[in-house]
Amino acid sequence: MSRQPESWLESGVNLLYKLRWGLLVVFLILTGFAYFPASKLDFEQSIESLYAKDDQHLLDYLESKRFFGGDEFVFVAYTVPGLLGEEGSRETDELKEVRQFSQELSQVPGINADVTQNLANALSPPKLNFLLRVLIRQKRDELIELSRGVLIGDDNETTAIVLRLLPEDQSPVPRAETFKQIRELAHAHEPRAYVVGEPVQVYDMFRYVEEDGDVLFKVSLSLLAVVLLLLFRRLRWVALPLLVVICSIWWTEAVLVIGNLQLSMVSSMLNSLVTIIGIATVAHVAVHFQALQRENVPRPDAIRRTMVELLPAIFWTCATTAAGFLSLLTSEIAPVRSFGIMMALGTLMVLVASTVLLPGGMSLGYLRQPSKQSDDKGLALKLKQVAHMNERYPKRILWGSLIFVIFAAAGFSRLTIETDFSKNFRDSSEIVKALDFVETRLGGASTWEVNFPAPSQLNKEYLDRVRALAEDLQQVNPPDKTQLTKVISITDTLDFVPSKPFASDPIQSKLDQIEDLQADFESSLYNPEQGRMRIVLRALERQSAEEKLSLIHKVDALAKKHFPGSETKESDQESKAVDGEPGKAAGIFILLAYLIDSLLRDQLYSFLLAATSIWLIMSLAFRSLKLGLISMVPNLFPIVVVIGVMGWTGLTLNIGTAMIASVSMGLTTDSSIHFISSFLRARSRGASTDEALRSTQHSVGRAIIYATSALVAGFSVLTLSHFIPLIYFGALVSVAMVGGVFGDLVLMPILLRLTYPDKVESAA
Repeated sequence: MSRQPESWLESGVNLLYKLRWGLLVVFLILTGFAYFPASKLDFEQSIESLYAKDDQHLLDYLESKRFFGGDEFVFVAYTVPGLLGEEGSRETDELKEVRQFSQELSQVPGINADVTQNLANALSPPKLNFLLRVLIRQKRDELIELSRGVLIGDDNETTAIVLRLLPEDQSPVPRAETFKQIRELAHAHEPRAYVVGEPVQVYDMFRYVEEDGDVLFKVSLSLLAVVLLLLFRRLRWVALPLLVVICSIWWTEAVLVIGNLQLSMVSSMLNSLVTIIGIATVAHVAVHFQALQRENVPRPDAIRRTMVELLPAIFWTCATTAAGFLSLLTSEIAPVRSFGIMMALGTLMVLVASTVLLPGGMSLGYLRQPSKQSDDKGLALKLKQVAHMNERYPKRILWGSLIFVIFAAAGFSRLTIETDFSKNFRDSSEIVKALDFVETRLGGASTWEVNFPAPSQLNKEYLDRVRALAEDLQQVNPPDKTQLTKVISITDTLDFVPSKPFASDPIQSKLDQIEDLQADFESSLYNPEQGRMRIVLRALERQSAEEKLSLIHKVDALAKKHFPGSETKESDQESKAVDGEPGKAAGIFILLAYLIDSLLRDQLYSFLLAATSIWLIMSLAFRSLKLGLISMVPNLFPIVVVIGVMGWTGLTLNIGTAMIASVSMGLTTDSSIHFISSFLRARSRGASTDEALRSTQHSVGRAIIYATSALVAGFSVLTLSHFIPLIYFGALVSVAMVGGVFGDLVLMPILLRLTYPDKVESAA
């Protein structure tokens, strides 16, 4: 290699060293200022944001929300023995209590009190004319059956109060406060009530991610500090990595706030990933610096040499990591693109923080000279044994690794997508207990719909078609299996209510009476201005992906069969064609079912782009396409292993693992770059290939082991999370890092030995 780049680098490092105290103080002061905007970073809690803007499932959901007001319902369910009393009896004390509890819940801020539903009001509406009051008394059993699966369970003891949420922009309080007050009333109720509903599930998901992510990050940092102290046995090498990580995170978050960006479900692991990059970077610096001190190099010279020899590797490490994450900009989903920007920014901040903080940090205070004998004789011996094994059995190792990779890759075909939203939570969590209670005693906890074209005025011919669709939907369940638990059609209530004698428009007469029974019933099912009708469905949340998707497809097909988008004729007027979109299924139930599919859709392209970008940057860094290819092997190896392990062990793709390939690709490059850089430095000094590999294995290998051990220990804290995807994420990233260790310390040396045969040659 020419000396000019090194001279330029040395002069730059000398300048950094001279300014180290000023840079250290200024950077720490600025970091203190950065904390204030960083603490204001918001968390985007919208499930819609996890879809591309032109995604058809999202468009259908938003259209329905606009036409019918959205199905943001909360169900408060509990068991009341003797709820209905004896046959023919009037309203029981238990029903009166249901009405009273319903009134209490309706007063919670954020609830649309005018449309709350409960069994007591359904059986004895407070405002009725004489005719309807008599009718309800006579048809009480029919009305109970009409309410079955929504307001009353099959056991005649389980009941539910259905609350409709105000739109968020109209609510006087945040959703968090509304759900908190509902749950407080439910928990205080005797007997205890359970709270379910998609809005609650989505809120809990975001709440666990935000709260657990913050708490577990602080706990993992503490654990990292302990592990780093055990490994390095110097407080300096505990404080410096943590300082680099914290400064990088605060600066990143401050810039995000200034740029008006928000954290989302996808980017919730930002802090953890920046921690990986920061800890790994400082670990390499620490090991290299200590090795120089063991050679009796004075501290100022050791600092300068460490920075000169490692800064290029640190720069290229951050460049490849940033390139890997920037590949996510090709995604159609806004939070995924934002995540790519955030991680690229976080990586840049690690580069800046390391460059500015480490010279001053290593110069602070008294630093005891490390002993000539390494404190980790056992690790040194193991690394020596690994190097020896690589030299003796290279072909066996390569063939064994290839067979293992092929076996792991076969697990790709066994991968499944998790659509049971409750599987994101521990079985002991409040939301899972509530779902179990409702789905075993009352029916499905998920609300969705089919909607289809409708005339501006209802007529008998059209209602017959609606009735036929509703009947087919009621038969959609497979034999001996319940998936769809309730079908709510406007025809159900129209058939229940009698026509008024001599009414000029019998259908409108019935609709007027229904208005007295339930104020929002018609408007929640029929929008004459937009020419759209819907049938509301209830389905079990706790069912497999195959069952959910099959149900959605069958329901959608039935909607299109009965309402294919052909003309609908209006009666009582001159014949006129009304064109409309065909019938279709829509709702948040469908969004949740296809959520992981949405996140995965463009990940293959992003991953291929990341791999190509990293290969090109590594080739540029080492000025060799061949070395660029070699460096990719240990980075691809852990990704294949991680995804294969998921398939073979039955781990499903969920919110935490949907982008594990892209994330792993962005994290496993640093050790490869440090390994190759150290190897080339040794070769440039005249060392043989075997000698260069042995010295690199000892020095860089120690740094890799230290960093990986600390990070795996830190990420083990994620297993304490309430949110299952965070547990998966922590475990799989740990597996990827361990796989990266194997790739760097076993596969990399063998490939380098094949590329650089042991003979006298220039390594430039």
